Amino acid sequence: MKNTFKEIIKPVLVLTSICLVVSALLAYVNTVTSPIIAEAEQKAAQEAMAEVLSEADAFKQVTVDGMPERVTEIYRAENGAGYVFMLTTKGYGGDMKLICGIKADGVIEACKTLSHAETSGLGSKTADDAYRSQYSGKTSDTLSEVDAISGATISSTAYKSAVEDAFAAFNAVKEAE
Repeated sequence: MKNTFKEIIKPVLVLTSICLVVSALLAYVNTVTSPIIAEAEQKAAQEAMAEVLSEADAFKQVTVDGMPERVTEIYRAENGAGYVFMLTTKGYGGDMKLICGIKADGVIEACKTLSHAETSGLGSKTADDAYRSQYSGKTSDTLSEVDAISGATISSTAYKSAVEDAFAAFNAVKEAE
């Protein structure tokens, strides 16, 4: 019986105690850092919105039913400069998170890649200025002029489809007003 306690029960109790202490420490660290992380993410989102719609003074989130599935959030510039669309699309390597600013007249000011899991050197080129800058000044009618990246057709098409959804959401928001 003594051998059983020493060989089986004691190690289990020690490991259980260690797991409880480590879990409590992780929970504490999470409660301390989560507000800081949330604040940093909010600040980064505000900076990205100001970057893709520079004339806007502040943003207010808008909710409209029946949005395309790639549109995750919509923000209206409080001064009427336009709208910012948060988009998530499926590229070749995984999800791509984008932000697109469309001015009140229906012209894209800028698009930006927030995060992606695309292949380095190919699909990741959708995050480069050379590709993204093609969208600036485009309308829903001239979006077909954007060239795909050779060798990264899936990623380029996913990006363009997300921007097309941003235009669909733009039209729906304008109609709802």
